Amino acid sequence: MQNCSFNMPAKIPLCLTSASLICLFSCVPAANSCTAPHISSCKECLKQGAECGWCFQEGFLDGAPVSERCDLISNLEKKGCALDFIERPSVKVVVDASTSSTQVTPRDVTVQLWPGREASFVLQVRQLERYPVDMYYLVDVSASMQDNLDKLKTVGIALSEKMKEHSTDFKVGFGSFVDKPVSPYINVHPSKIDNPCSDYDIQCRPAHGFIHVLSLTDNITEFTRVVHEQHISGNMDTPEGGFDAMLQAAVCQNHIGWRSEAKHLLLMMTDQPSHLALDSKLAGIVVPHDGNCHLEDNTYTQSAYMEHPTIGQLADKLLENSVHSIFAVEELQYKWYEDLIPLMPGTFVGKLQPKASNLKDLVVQAYKRLLSDVEVQILVQNQVQKLAVNITALCPGGNPVPGHNKCSNVKPNETVFFNITIGMRECGNQGEAVDFLIKPVGFNESTRVKVQTACACQCTGPGAPSSGRCWNERSPQDCRSSETGSCTCEQGGEEGGLGESCRLDDTQPACSGRGSCLCGRCVCARSSLGLVFGKYCEMDNFSCSYHRGLLCGGHGQCVLGECRCASGWEGESCSCPTSTEPCMPTGSGVCSGKGRCVCGRCQCEDPRRSGRFCEVCPMCNNPCETNWKCVQCHLSSDFSEVKATQCNATCFPMVHYIDDISECLSEQQYFPTFTAVFLITIALGLMLILILKYILARKNRRRDVSSDAVNDVSPKDMSYLPTMNEKTITYRRDRPVEMRIHVHKMPLNEIWQCEKDDLYDRAFIHH
Repeated sequence: MQNCSFNMPAKIPLCLTSASLICLFSCVPAANSCTAPHISSCKECLKQGAECGWCFQEGFLDGAPVSERCDLISNLEKKGCALDFIERPSVKVVVDASTSSTQVTPRDVTVQLWPGREASFVLQVRQLERYPVDMYYLVDVSASMQDNLDKLKTVGIALSEKMKEHSTDFKVGFGSFVDKPVSPYINVHPSKIDNPCSDYDIQCRPAHGFIHVLSLTDNITEFTRVVHEQHISGNMDTPEGGFDAMLQAAVCQNHIGWRSEAKHLLLMMTDQPSHLALDSKLAGIVVPHDGNCHLEDNTYTQSAYMEHPTIGQLADKLLENSVHSIFAVEELQYKWYEDLIPLMPGTFVGKLQPKASNLKDLVVQAYKRLLSDVEVQILVQNQVQKLAVNITALCPGGNPVPGHNKCSNVKPNETVFFNITIGMRECGNQGEAVDFLIKPVGFNESTRVKVQTACACQCTGPGAPSSGRCWNERSPQDCRSSETGSCTCEQGGEEGGLGESCRLDDTQPACSGRGSCLCGRCVCARSSLGLVFGKYCEMDNFSCSYHRGLLCGGHGQCVLGECRCASGWEGESCSCPTSTEPCMPTGSGVCSGKGRCVCGRCQCEDPRRSGRFCEVCPMCNNPCETNWKCVQCHLSSDFSEVKATQCNATCFPMVHYIDDISECLSEQQYFPTFTAVFLITIALGLMLILILKYILARKNRRRDVSSDAVNDVSPKDMSYLPTMNEKTITYRRDRPVEMRIHVHKMPLNEIWQCEKDDLYDRAFIHH
């Protein structure tokens, strides 16, 4: 199928898609990007497109420009380049199925790509019915959170019991945060550092960026005791340092105690928004966050030295460590955190009622929602910007949605499929690998993808030169490039010399008169008619006969205007196979033994025969035709008894000589049969004649009866036969009224009654 491009006004409708539709616009074949005169190497060729190939076969199109080695793979084969000698962009996808997995399949994929090519594979993510759950409470302990903190002291046991309905193993942990302990976030007066609430005669704990209090445990009593020991703190500005604390809780896995097999839930309770990265500059902190864990004695030590993390950095760390985040915030801050959901995959935002009265239901709702969403993200490793990765989700019971990487309302034990398509934008170093992870959000399993770049030609294959030479330029021993760009001899030969090595034979000029002899080799001239090539420039692709659109039928080479056919072919255009196999039906000889095989087709010797193998002959089985030779022999000898033996020897003996014909008739087996058939035929004929005579006589009798019935009517009766009468009747006021009386046909036996009625009507009208 050709690719067509159209140049048309914008208002003219495009052709509709149909297998049989003929476009009304002229169809122009798309340009072949593989053929360009500037292409001089295999690498340049393969960069032109995924459909291009480079022929590294020795002797291919000798004398022609080296750019002719680059073309569409199908064209190179037509030109005579063997498929084993064509370098082409290869795409390979290897899936490692050796690693067992219950949720994400496959776990390792290796892809080999060329620039401009794409490779695809399918990723399967299965949601289990029940998981172990690790929940870490990260609570804002600023003074305004006193009521919420008091509620948390009593909700721990109830929440634990509720979560056991949805989890096989539930553990909880606890940590607190306020803000960076530097100005202008806190009051740095010495009396305020130890007790930020001294103005209110309340004993508060010092402000802190993040303190890890309790590692994950299934001991709810211990959790309740730790929460009871917590005291509020204080700071000066409205936003809090929640993102600083969240990042530390996500990356400090050993301190927190996250289990690899469990679902990780990070619940942050606050009544204020959080500081963003650039806010740190107000305190003179300009060092970007490095994304690492900095806990010493369970306290975040870099709070006063590193910026707050960016939202993107925090989202990556949560994803990398399989952490779902739940923001339990008051109504005034709900919209601020809701806007973060598109930026932070695996996030849930819930409205916290006064005194955290709905905390238990909020956590259960968040867990159900997060588990029902299956979403995948790309985790960048190195140089992934050289790749283009596209994800298409196929949700259970739905249709593929290109560009969507998430399915919602997924039920337990259902599987979500993701079609992953990888394309390479640019080449790196040969053999350099680009790694990245495909991570389902909140899952502890992921898929590692390794993309190997293939940006250099190998030019190796069955029968290829052992050196792997790609024939990008002339061999060094033949010539070297001069400053002018021409080819200069290296071994003492004369440039432009007309040596015998450039002649096809003594009768031909050097390079067949279509090129120049340079250093003992022909450099063919360019022609507007087509390509001139060959060791002696004796071949081209335009001066010989074509068959079915192919030069020399695709089975030969055009040499000096004549097709030189390959083995097994003959004819002016090399279109005739020399083999007789096309003329041999199964189990029979050439043309069924009734003809000759000419150019791969049967030519029947008998004009009565037809068919692919001369097997069709409707007239050949006729008795007269079968015995014609025998009859012809006897006719030519005037039925001479002397030559009867000779004629009967060449055909089936059908002629016998007898003295008495009655003897012949008595000896024939079919005489009684013939006599019976003759008598039956005569009897049937007589019966048919009698039947026809009877039918005709009966028809004549009916016709006579009908004539007599009509003739029996008297002249008087004839006057009263049905007719159409018109009469004019005059009433008192002399106003003429015209009446038409139509008398319809009726049987003769009713005419007399009608006549009486008519006489009565006349008398009445007259009166």
